Amino acid sequence: MLPEPNYPVSPDQFVGRKTPGEAFTLALQQGLAAGRISSFAVLGDWGIGKSSLLLKFAAIGSDPKYGILPVLMPVSTDYGDYRRFAESLLDGLAEALATASSLTTRLRTEVRNWKLKRVSMGGFTLDREAQRFFLSSGSSLLRHALGEAWKRFFLPAQINGAMFFLDDLDNFATPVAQDVALTLRDQFQWLGVNRMNYSVCFSARSDYFSAIRSFAEPAVRFYTKFYLEPFSAEETNEYAEAAFRTHSEKLHGLSGWLYEKTLRHPYFLAFICRELLACTQGSAPESPEHLWPHVFQQLERNKFRLDLAQVPERELELLQTLAGAQRDEINPRHFIPAFQHAHFARLTAKRLLIRTGRGRYKLYHPLFREFLRQTKWPRATANTRAISAGTRRQACRRVPASLALPTGRSPFPDPIFLDPFPLSIPD
Repeated sequence: MLPEPNYPVSPDQFVGRKTPGEAFTLALQQGLAAGRISSFAVLGDWGIGKSSLLLKFAAIGSDPKYGILPVLMPVSTDYGDYRRFAESLLDGLAEALATASSLTTRLRTEVRNWKLKRVSMGGFTLDREAQRFFLSSGSSLLRHALGEAWKRFFLPAQINGAMFFLDDLDNFATPVAQDVALTLRDQFQWLGVNRMNYSVCFSARSDYFSAIRSFAEPAVRFYTKFYLEPFSAEETNEYAEAAFRTHSEKLHGLSGWLYEKTLRHPYFLAFICRELLACTQGSAPESPEHLWPHVFQQLERNKFRLDLAQVPERELELLQTLAGAQRDEINPRHFIPAFQHAHFARLTAKRLLIRTGRGRYKLYHPLFREFLRQTKWPRATANTRAISAGTRRQACRRVPASLALPTGRSPFPDPIFLDPFPLSIPD
């Protein structure tokens, strides 16, 4: 397996996450026996492997013994309204049906011609090219079109059901993020009651349901939820074995080193393994610590500086301040009035901060914190010391005004360490 941190892992190279995989398989088997498959939510922070697990679930569901049609669809930020989203679901379903092996030639031809140009709904007709309708029109379009597809294609082809795998559902921006999940719940529950076996499996951020106070809410309890955490020590070792193609007894020291450096985070595990393989020309390094300055420089160049490319000065100052604080988790009230709650919200939306609980935030990874600490930041040390001291006392009442960066100076200065490897090593 060649580690690639910027793309999901293909199902045939997937490692770890044994418990979610077994739970999904069991739920799938039970759902088929009951005639109604559960819906699922894969929740976790950035880089934790949500998309990879979603693809693995889709591969499990595509096993012919289940007779399930998987429909994979990344959720875009430019849908605009629920009707466009519903149309995308139906387009994805049509494409999946057209390639289903159980369809006869006649049915496959019908599917290819089934573009849902017009869907008749009790006295009036919706045209897909007509003016956009409200959310209820998108819901009606989806409900009636899925009902039509069930009768025309699923029953004749003896397909047991379909599962929509929606990656990054939180990309669909609505005034209340959970509205989409709640609407999908209403739609697919209605379909299940009417003996049409459709279900949903989506990925989203770990706090996707946080605005819903009680876990008894319908949108929450409808979905079987998998909250992804960093890898275990066993999974870290399994990943190292796959990446370096050698047995665990030869990787004992390296696995422990990776465990400490990455804190078991899948993205950083993949990134660091890739760089180590590039340095050693594909073999397991005997002393990875000697290669760490180069690996960290690559991480800075290809990840952390890109993270900060669109961050305004004020938010950059806040990140620097948090990196200098003694506590990993901080409360925004300790930084008022120097910074506002809106700064924390914007950095959370950019996935540079993680909201760990009510009034609690932290930088998204200790390696990012190390980068912020090691980098020379122009004219900010006095302000940082003042706020960090206030954080240690948990009584930061007033902080000196922030000093702007000098005109013409980049907010991303050179790191304090030098590259000990003058030779060019592929990224």
